[in-house]
Amino acid sequence: MNILVTNDDGILAPGLALLADVCREVATVTVVAPDREQSGTSHSLTLHRPLRPARRPDGAWQIDGTPTDCVMLAIQALMPERPDFVFSGVNHGPNMGEDVLYSGTVAAAMEAVTLGVPGIGISFVGNHPETMDTYRDRLLQLVRRITAVPDFPEQTLLNINLPPVPSAQVLGVQVTKLGSRYFSESLTRMKDPWGREIFWIGGGTITWTGGENADHLAVAAGYISLTPLHMDLTNYRLIETVRGWALED
Repeated sequence: MNILVTNDDGILAPGLALLADVCREVATVTVVAPDREQSGTSHSLTLHRPLRPARRPDGAWQIDGTPTDCVMLAIQALMPERPDFVFSGVNHGPNMGEDVLYSGTVAAAMEAVTLGVPGIGISFVGNHPETMDTYRDRLLQLVRRITAVPDFPEQTLLNINLPPVPSAQVLGVQVTKLGSRYFSESLTRMKDPWGREIFWIGGGTITWTGGENADHLAVAAGYISLTPLHMDLTNYRLIETVRGWALED
């Protein structure tokens, strides 16, 4: 079995090293990751300049591009054989609710699915790498179970979030749906040294909503959240409604 491991936190991120070590217990691993922080890049591609893959002394590849670039180059150019799975992470920070629309971690798993390979994004909701490292055995169990799934569903990726507690305190795994997150006051107005107005995006106050079985509720309760995501964004329930708007010729 061949596994591609990537991330959006960069080639030096502790979460990447942890995930690669875990995956090596069950498969041959190739690491292809950005050469720097790429959080929030979503599913973007680098189109206006060439990409330069660089082989590191440990055999991993670093790419001067986005997580999506990394997966595309890995599968189509750098790996001698197509991977059986792509694991992205472990991200340093949560990817729940609308995060999945911005996340480079999730986008890397999404690109894998686009190219016909099962993709799994894994994120740690806490801030302490030493706590994240306690998940080594649980991650190994998850990787073994996921890679053993017969006939992994097409056009589907798994989005996994680890709660911000040591692994020994985790209550279990819950299969969840996406919650919904609202940011308020996340735009900071500032001035540069020359007095020109600038804006900094980030921070603010987060308000979560979402009913029973939402990902953020599971994580807050001490569970690992596992959310299956589908690539088809069509709202099938509204097809007939929209047809009734008489917008077609």
